[in-house]
Amino acid sequence: MTKEIERKFLVISDEYKALGEGVLYRQGYLSRVKERIVRVRLVGERGFLTIKGKNRGAVRDEFEYEIPAKDATLMLDLLCEKPLIEKKRYRIAHAGIIWEVDEFFGENEGLVLAEVELDNENRAIDLPHWIGKEVTADPRYFNSNLSLLPFKRWKSEDKRC
Repeated sequence: MTKEIERKFLVISDEYKALGEGVLYRQGYLSRVKERIVRVRLVGERGFLTIKGKNRGAVRDEFEYEIPAKDATLMLDLLCEKPLIEKKRYRIAHAGIIWEVDEFFGENEGLVLAEVELDNENRAIDLPHWIGKEVTADPRYFNSNLSLLPFKRWKSEDKRC
């Protein structure tokens, strides 16, 4: 088990695309109760099963296991709740930290989020200039909730940065 310490931000320009290549992700959920999230993910040609505990601020327990890609694909297609999360993830180094920028497709097209995993919840970070408002504490931006109420279904006033 590991502890995940993650902060999440809106992205305000597409400059990140010139800083790295993206990898396609497909992910779906087998459980989305707040005490535990069970996610299946296909990252390029690799499959993963992840169990996450309840958020305590920016911290939560996380268990992740690699599974056969064929199994991940079958679970995504047959068992996971729809719609699936589809996105391209860019990994970008900035000021000694790796930023993961997610450009969403499908039902969440138009949304771009950046997240950074930290070793300490109170660590100061230098924000790249293409980073906007922090949304770490806003549950609407959790991937598990984006599969319940996708970005395309949000009211226009809720989409403002």
